[in-house]
Amino acid sequence: MKKIMLTGDRPTGKLHVGHYVGSLRRRVELQNTGDFDDIFIMIADAQALTDNADNPEKVRQNIIEVALDYLACGLDPEKSTLLIQSQIPELCELSFYYMNLVTVSRLQRNPTVKTEIKMRNFEASIPVGFFTYPISQAADITAFKATIVPVGEDQMPMLEQTKEIVHKFNSVYGETLVEPQILLPDNEACMRLPGIDGKAKMSKSLGNCIYLSEEPEEIKKKVFSMFTDPTHIRIEDPGKLEGNTVFTYLDAFCRPEYFPEFLPEYNNLDELKEHYKRGGLGDMKVKRFLNNVLQAELEPIRKRRKEWQKDIPAVYEILRKGSEKAEKVAAETLKDVKAAMKINYFDDEELIKMQSAKYMEE
Repeated sequence: MKKIMLTGDRPTGKLHVGHYVGSLRRRVELQNTGDFDDIFIMIADAQALTDNADNPEKVRQNIIEVALDYLACGLDPEKSTLLIQSQIPELCELSFYYMNLVTVSRLQRNPTVKTEIKMRNFEASIPVGFFTYPISQAADITAFKATIVPVGEDQMPMLEQTKEIVHKFNSVYGETLVEPQILLPDNEACMRLPGIDGKAKMSKSLGNCIYLSEEPEEIKKKVFSMFTDPTHIRIEDPGKLEGNTVFTYLDAFCRPEYFPEFLPEYNNLDELKEHYKRGGLGDMKVKRFLNNVLQAELEPIRKRRKEWQKDIPAVYEILRKGSEKAEKVAAETLKDVKAAMKINYFDDEELIKMQSAKYMEE
């Protein structure tokens, strides 16, 4: 079996550091291993419209922002296929067929859907498209026969629902769809990077993000405003690491080589943590170190982005070519699905012969 990866993002704004450590950084690493037969990276604009239907311009404008962030982070169009979801019409048809395999009560139990509905204050006014987006996501994954889907921890319920749909389809119609495997970040801090305000989810809508393309001064300002330990009032007070956003970010971003460069009095992150826990280490010193770490991590991304910004038509051409390639792959899957469901009437020569023979006998 081929080894195929699929993942993507909703174009509702520029990508932030939560996207980077949760999935983007891993995508680039996996891409560069050369272990995959195909890699599909989707800009999920159709999914973004499920809760932005009255603001299509927002989605339209952010297509290029997400694409620039992809390229800036190191996704290579020679190694990965970058595509736009809405340009693959087969995905809609697959979603329609999969809807018959999922109950309303099952969708209501999906933890990710429940959380997103609460966060957006939809209550009873849930757009049907948004409510059923786990089914749409299953169509995205299965259309490209993805075997690996690298995502953050919050997307695990979505992948479980995809697996359920695959099992149901294959049990009813025969072995047709490929079951994907989820690939979580290998660093626990990366699984769900909190917002700078300490809230559990970093979100564009909550305004608690650090964006990949932000300028150094803005990053510094946000780092210095980060939530830490509210009981660590004086430098000599012992500090807590649990729930301390600054240390969570250091867990996600810090590398050993940053200590000799930015904080030579410590050998590693464990030493820094121990000093903070026993007291005698101020929050601002740790924040200054984190700022230096983030600046070092994000500067190359920011520079590559500015280079790509000089040739926007080339970026759109990458997306056009990627979408065309992806559409051909999805069309083959749809053909297999329709054959399994026995709705490929005009391609089924045996059906036509059988019906002809039946009426010839009469």
